[in-house]
Amino acid sequence: MLYTETLNDNKDFLLLYKKGRFTASKYTVIYVRPNGKSCNRLGITAGKKIGNAVCRNRAKRLIRHAYREAEISLPVGIDIVIVARKPICEIKSQELCAYMNKYGIPEINRMASKNDGAKRRK
Repeated sequence: MLYTETLNDNKDFLLLYKKGRFTASKYTVIYVRPNGKSCNRLGITAGKKIGNAVCRNRAKRLIRHAYREAEISLPVGIDIVIVARKPICEIKSQELCAYMNKYGIPEINRMASKNDGAKRRK
């Protein structure tokens, strides 16, 4: 991925869950928070409720592919965690890419700009 590193530490995931902004959709829940760095950090999770290992890995692959296609449209300097939901297993990758481009990316941009505005006021 072009401007993105992997988010690995559990404390970073927990910080995003507690202090980050989020948006929920039919297929995913997206958490966003500025990180103050010159790159984005992406974390993807798929819990056991999604299904067996095959379904969870497919969900992560779909999310990774959709993110890779839309990465250029995102602002730089944010942490993103994308949590898969059960209906993601029944869709094709083109459908998730279109969904992310139409709804997910504008929501991420909106949440990132709100966080930046709040940070400037303090």
